[in-house]
Amino acid sequence: MSRSALSLAVPDLSAFAKGLRTQLAALDHPPGHVEMLNACCRAAGYRNFQHFRSSAAPGDLPEAAAPDLDKIEKVARHFDSEGRMVRWPSKASHAELCLWVLWSRLPAGTVSSELEISTLLKGWNTFGDHALLRRAMVDGRLLDRTVDGRAYRRIEQKPPAELSPLLARLYRDRAALPRADVRTRA
Repeated sequence: MSRSALSLAVPDLSAFAKGLRTQLAALDHPPGHVEMLNACCRAAGYRNFQHFRSSAAPGDLPEAAAPDLDKIEKVARHFDSEGRMVRWPSKASHAELCLWVLWSRLPAGTVSSELEISTLLKGWNTFGDHALLRRAMVDGRLLDRTVDGRAYRRIEQKPPAELSPLLARLYRDRAALPRADVRTRA
């Protein structure tokens, strides 16, 4: 989970320190992370951290990360004109994004057998190592499997910012290729 950096402006540092000291003195234990956030925000005049966060001006909140276009172009080179993976990337961040492409092609909300997943992955790569792809997707928490390895399902989650532009790049001018299913749970 990524953190949002929020700035807290305190008009009177002395009053802030006094309010924080009073709150900490009332505790009979060292405060946890959330308790400390709430104490700081109360000392600054907010009800709690959530009140502070919700009252931040839209310009104060960090914008969603822009996709890395250079990375998208480099990762696209690992796929052929048919959208199949032609090689395993040596760079971990590129391999991860390649796996996201495969994840987007998996059927959402269905349970598949190992044979079904392997058959799909065999058709989506030309380097012949569907087992590597299957294991990497499980290790990368994109695919879940039962302990006995008989049932697999796609783990629904928010994809990285680079996935949609990468899919558009891969499927550009390829109307015959299946469109990816990048629906996610919020």
